[in-house]
Amino acid sequence: MAVKKNPTWSRRDFLGMGAGVLGAAGLAACGGTSDSATKVQAEVPKELVDAASSMKGSSMGVLSQKLYSTAANDQLDASIKKFADATGTKIENSLVQADAGDVVAKIDAEVKGGVARDLAFMTDSRFVAQFQALGDLEDVTDVVTALTAKYGEPCAEAKNFCVFDGKWFAIPYHFIGIGSFLRKDWMQEKGISPKDVYTWEELRDLCLAISDPGKRRFGWGMTVNRSGDGNGMIEALINSYGGAIATNDGKKVTFDSPETVQAVTFLGEIYTKPAYKAMLPPGVASWTDTSNNENWLAGVLGYTRNSFSIYADSKTKKNPVYGNTHVFSDCIGPATDKSLLLGQSQGFVVFKGAKNPALAKLLAQYLVSAPALVGVSKEAPGLVMPAWEKVWQADPFFTSGDPAFPMVRQMSQQTLPLSTKNGLAFPQKASAGQQAVVAAYVLTDMMQQVVQGTAAAQAVKAAHAKMVQIFAQQGLPQ
Repeated sequence: MAVKKNPTWSRRDFLGMGAGVLGAAGLAACGGTSDSATKVQAEVPKELVDAASSMKGSSMGVLSQKLYSTAANDQLDASIKKFADATGTKIENSLVQADAGDVVAKIDAEVKGGVARDLAFMTDSRFVAQFQALGDLEDVTDVVTALTAKYGEPCAEAKNFCVFDGKWFAIPYHFIGIGSFLRKDWMQEKGISPKDVYTWEELRDLCLAISDPGKRRFGWGMTVNRSGDGNGMIEALINSYGGAIATNDGKKVTFDSPETVQAVTFLGEIYTKPAYKAMLPPGVASWTDTSNNENWLAGVLGYTRNSFSIYADSKTKKNPVYGNTHVFSDCIGPATDKSLLLGQSQGFVVFKGAKNPALAKLLAQYLVSAPALVGVSKEAPGLVMPAWEKVWQADPFFTSGDPAFPMVRQMSQQTLPLSTKNGLAFPQKASAGQQAVVAAYVLTDMMQQVVQGTAAAQAVKAAHAKMVQIFAQQGLPQ
């Protein structure tokens, strides 16, 4: 089993360099076009500059969840630098690798020690409830109210994962497209026409049909080793079968159910039955979070499930895989008639004890806007998309920059919750217990037990017991 790396922190200190110098250097490094330069370097609105007039000469720190694209990180730096120059402030941006099990504990310790950054953005469905339960976040309802008046409604899922007791504790920043990806050229060679909806069983059989190890073609490009992608796939499959970590209110562990056992049995067979061996890539049992990205871009996978990072990378780097990609939503299971895929969004949070919370809130209001966001989005298309209704309409790139964008927009604005036949409703209420369970890799560890020969029912029962302990640690005794 692969060992997860510790968070990678890299510092970018914006120290008095002219906007033209750093702006040009940043754009040269990421291959920006004159169009993207214009968008990234758009003027900071006068109302934000005026609001920051009393803060001139002050400083603040930002903590950014590391994007898969280095060029997108560079574009974000350029937008932050533009805001800092316009307001006469100093802003330091640091990166954090979120796919590390100790990221919440590390940041919580910084907050409690009074040394946390003022502003951070983190994936709402994975982190916000944990930080809120720890008492680490400031109420940012005032900012969300102001942004709603200006930009309309935020993305649908954020209303579930960023709101606690009627108050917003995270400001929706950008929407993260998540999807399933198939090699349509491999399918066409086998006379298989792409569809928009598959059952998990149909997908499994399709992946086997398009596999050819002799040609380095492996249909099933997903691991159940410790990784964010493994976590996401396992939980999505279980949900589509009618199982869930917890009740809809997020308080009671309900994992050990016949539906969960059925889903885990199905998934386990893919990795253990000889009939499916030909569709498994070499080394898949020890993949980490970047492995399916790398193998997809190398052209050896027939299917994978991921955020749009791999789609974005194939497009921006002109990888031939891009033109041969069929994008569709998650598969359906016995308990569902449609995909339960919600997508995710990054949310800005202001930490308790922030030294410059007022400036942090103003920066957040600038970064969600189209001029600040579009340069990042062009380097991470589909992965970094608007979180606000009117921002989608504010730049033609968001509406027509790629054939997959309408699917991403529909996902971000769909009516929620999405229900299963047995009464589950997604998104379920944001739960520190559920988020901590996922972060502790209980799901992937359970599947590893199954792959190694443990009966599905026994592995599910053991995972349920671990979840009960974790919920209790999060203040949700069972």
